[in-house]
Amino acid sequence: MRTKVIEPGATLGVFGGGQLGRMFAQAAQRMGYRVIVFTDETDAPASQVTFQTIHGDYRDPNIVREFAEQVDVITLEFENIALEAVTRAAEITPVRPGARVLSVAQHRIREKTTLQNAGFPVTPFRELQSYQNVPPTVEDFGFPLVFKTTSWGYDGKGQRKVTSLIEANDALEMLGPEPVIAEKWIPFAAEASVLVARSPRGEIATYPMLSNSHHHHILDVTTCPAVGMLKELEPRAREIATGVAECLELEGLLCVEFFVTENRELLINEIAPRPHNSGHLTIEACRTSQFEQQVRAICNLPLGDTSLIQPAAMANLLGDVWGDGQPNYSVAFQAPGAYLHLYGKRNARHGRKMGHLTVLDSTPEQAADRALQIRDQMRSNEAKLF
Repeated sequence: MRTKVIEPGATLGVFGGGQLGRMFAQAAQRMGYRVIVFTDETDAPASQVTFQTIHGDYRDPNIVREFAEQVDVITLEFENIALEAVTRAAEITPVRPGARVLSVAQHRIREKTTLQNAGFPVTPFRELQSYQNVPPTVEDFGFPLVFKTTSWGYDGKGQRKVTSLIEANDALEMLGPEPVIAEKWIPFAAEASVLVARSPRGEIATYPMLSNSHHHHILDVTTCPAVGMLKELEPRAREIATGVAECLELEGLLCVEFFVTENRELLINEIAPRPHNSGHLTIEACRTSQFEQQVRAICNLPLGDTSLIQPAAMANLLGDVWGDGQPNYSVAFQAPGAYLHLYGKRNARHGRKMGHLTVLDSTPEQAADRALQIRDQMRSNEAKLF
């Protein structure tokens, strides 16, 4: 199985039907593959572009088996997939990344412990079984702290910053009753990420470092290439990402998210065993997009060239751009070097990812400035009222 190549004409399966599955399917179709999506959502974005969609509960063994029997390999569109679904499917067909990687990535304590034990730098953390664990944690780390649920959190959901014992008690009540992870507050100078792919045969490829900025815990803008301090740290970040992929015996694509401290220290914040929002700009800016690379990795094809073609910036388009109307799409279509991606979601809501905009330019700073300008000009008249 480690040497078998899954060639074009085969059928690829995806657990999850969101925009990442949609863009994966589009890349796979261009390469000659059919894609079947398994999702528990109705009107999922990926369903609009795939060969077939199977709707059902991830914990239903009969539907999971039906899905697995129709495909040659399965991959993940997001990590909040029931582990038993991956385990059951793997009895029939390869799942890449598999249950071990997913088990680590979808549980924050397991994730941090695994990486720390393997010698990788992570944000300092403690497991909180109850309030009795809080005072010793405060004594070690001080305030502020960040309390997070151990699983099912994303885009800032399932976490809370605490600055006192009273707030700590309130946070435990809100995030419990399961154990909570407490992380030391890191006054970081920057946030960055590195995408890494590894095939079953063991070939590894990393992408250039991506510089990220967030707004309300949601990724707002990503730029590439790295500049200044991040450029100096990029070789080390790519080395860490490669080490994580090898440690986990990854088969597929993985994103390693970093905090960069004021002392120029790289700390792993979290990992995601799938394409990542910060990697969307690779569609236009790199010789091989993260989605094509995911196809290559899970099918055991030679991995693609990850080099940057041109400096770029990606700006997320949230439902806020829509307001109660429609954005001014013509602004994006008229801008040179701008690429609009919409995810086919019908209802625009505050904070919901509806699409993204990638801009290519002579420098990442110029690309980011233009992306933000275009996004602001796209806002509907109704959105500008808020």
